[in-house]
Amino acid sequence: MQTVDTTDPTPPTSTTSARRRPWGQMLAVLFGGLLVAALVGWLGLRWITPHPYSGTVMQAPTAAPSMDGLVFTDGSAVDIAAFDDDLLLVYFGYTNCPDVCPTTLSQVATARRMLGDDAERVQVLLVSIDPERDDLATLDQYVTAFDPDFLAATGEIADLERVASQYGIFFAEGEAVGDGDYAVDHTATLMGIDTEGHLRIVWPAVLDVERLAADLRELL
Repeated sequence: MQTVDTTDPTPPTSTTSARRRPWGQMLAVLFGGLLVAALVGWLGLRWITPHPYSGTVMQAPTAAPSMDGLVFTDGSAVDIAAFDDDLLLVYFGYTNCPDVCPTTLSQVATARRMLGDDAERVQVLLVSIDPERDDLATLDQYVTAFDPDFLAATGEIADLERVASQYGIFFAEGEAVGDGDYAVDHTATLMGIDTEGHLRIVWPAVLDVERLAADLRELL
């Protein structure tokens, strides 16, 4: 009579290995759960605590006013709609400004560089409110000294007054500063037009570069 061997040929698993496997799985699940919880918590915190902008955010952002009548330094017409998908920073100033204009443009250039590759999505436009002295060649040389990608535009005084008023900007020829020269008094705020073409934020004349860079990242 033939004897059948009923012994299981598979070597028995050690008790220690059998115990380790469930614990490893439990730790992996626990670690994964903690990561998910941390992510959900971070997103919740971001939702509850919005980014603290250093400028004044428009509560009901509207389409940025057109700049019809103004031209870039290459002679082409300024079209706000052409900047779709980019963040456009607009500043009204002039090349002979002794202090606030060059300071602001320098700070914006620094903040823009802090964005790394995203800097390409941030366009900066200086609108000159002194067309008598700021011809197109002078404007181009002035703004590109701060950053080669900076843009500038100007136009006839009537067009500048109309556009400036739509953006809430005041300017007027100020006191003489000698040799027939003069200053131009103007509102020194920086404005941000978001990627959807809305006038979204207004920054004060005094900027904090690091906070400005953080604002730009958030707007992008």
